[in-house]
Amino acid sequence: MIEMVIDARKKDLGGFDVGRVLPFARKRMVGPFIFLDHMGPAEFAPGSEAINVRPHPHIGLSTLSYLFEGEITHRDSTGAHNIILPGEVNWMTAGKGVVHSERTEPARQAAGGRLNGMQAWIALPTEREDDDPSFSHHGGGDLPSYEQDGLFARLVAGEAYGARAGVPVASPLFYVHWEMQPGVRAAPPKGKGDGGYSERALYVVTGSVEVGDRRLMAGQMAVLEPHAEPVVTALEASTVMLLGGEPIGPRLIWWNFVASTQDRMDAAKADWKAGRMKLPDGDDHEFIPLPDEPPAAPTPGPTDVV
Repeated sequence: MIEMVIDARKKDLGGFDVGRVLPFARKRMVGPFIFLDHMGPAEFAPGSEAINVRPHPHIGLSTLSYLFEGEITHRDSTGAHNIILPGEVNWMTAGKGVVHSERTEPARQAAGGRLNGMQAWIALPTEREDDDPSFSHHGGGDLPSYEQDGLFARLVAGEAYGARAGVPVASPLFYVHWEMQPGVRAAPPKGKGDGGYSERALYVVTGSVEVGDRRLMAGQMAVLEPHAEPVVTALEASTVMLLGGEPIGPRLIWWNFVASTQDRMDAAKADWKAGRMKLPDGDDHEFIPLPDEPPAAPTPGPTDVV
């Protein structure tokens, strides 16, 4: 029923801790999801820097930011400038190259407060890697929701349970937010062989759940077997994210770049190092430089990402 359990690994992003779930050594991707961070939960003191991620580049992916608490200001090289709030989606497609920053507004820094959310990277199909970059923001009717008998569900992206979100995904996938009261039972989207998805997983944000006879705690992801049709039972009030989709083939990931070939990766490194990628309007006075190249390895693997 459960193929493996992945524990989120603590990662310091310069004064702010995240729980890194994907990529994992034995599970690089779930469907097209190649990166998953749990941001927080964190309490920022009044006057603290909070979120302060300088401009940095991406290629070959779409980023999906989704919050439970707090807010983040997004700027990118398409001209987008947006504050994301809880229950909303920021969807940025890098394609052949985009640069963005994520900051906390001065008023929010002065007041302090909480932040809790998820950031995912969804690798683009090969035929979409050279798309022009784009940005869209989604909330309300773009994200179908359901509430009954102690279960709240929101479709954050993709298709599931007969509904489709308004986020412009590039390949078959689903991303669902559950709020479960104690004792509530619910089933993930169907798996392979039943008109469902080939790869699926669920991540426990808060609380604890039971999948079959396996207990999962906050900060754990269960990767489901392809044909399994489990029931998830909330052992206490719990927040759960469900994700998956169809594989798009192997991908390289280095720093903030995702690519199907080493040539694409090398070109992106050269472009960023040479200053050929536009910085965001209104946030173009600093940037994160290209990291030093790691020593050559027999096979490429994930390295530190912003």
